[in-house]
Amino acid sequence: MKTKVFYCCLVLFFLGFQGYVDARLLVESKPDRDDTAAYARWLVSQNSWGILTTLSIELEGSPFGNVVSFSDGVPGKGTGVPYFYLTTLDPTARNALKDHRSSLAISEYPLGTCSNADPESPVCAKITLTGRLVLLEANSEEAEFARTALFTKHPEMKGWPKGHDFQVFKLEIEDIFMINWFGGPKPLTVDQYLKYKMNIFAINK
Repeated sequence: MKTKVFYCCLVLFFLGFQGYVDARLLVESKPDRDDTAAYARWLVSQNSWGILTTLSIELEGSPFGNVVSFSDGVPGKGTGVPYFYLTTLDPTARNALKDHRSSLAISEYPLGTCSNADPESPVCAKITLTGRLVLLEANSEEAEFARTALFTKHPEMKGWPKGHDFQVFKLEIEDIFMINWFGGPKPLTVDQYLKYKMNIFAINK
């Protein structure tokens, strides 16, 4: 009996893991630290969450950081632009509708590629994308692309309550701050970041 239970659990684990892998992007290798655009795009595409900061309308304009999920595209079609699925029941969306100024901070640490380095160490890369957090037109082509990107990376979102009025937002990037080694932030323009073509492939189901 114990043996049967063990194998049932093993099968369920494998199926769950396979589904998880199917939804992730795979990059052949971690980019060279000196290839700044490649490293920045890799960092964004491989992560699934970050700290999104807006200016609080309830705290007299004080910065308000919030853990949020995001996606920059479906497997093989990452754009570098973060998309979010937010509700105005949460302060982040309310703040953005009042004042678009925002920033998204992402760390390499959750990816498990920092070895034993502390998250604050320059050896463990970090990137902050600053710009405008804007609401997309619900029926637009871009909103449809964003929903597909978000639901692919975060399948649970599909089942979130309809009554909570979740809507699609995107961060229009105006500035990029990234550190991935000693020596301070790496110079990188928004144009260089967005135009970089990543070498990405996906697992087919």
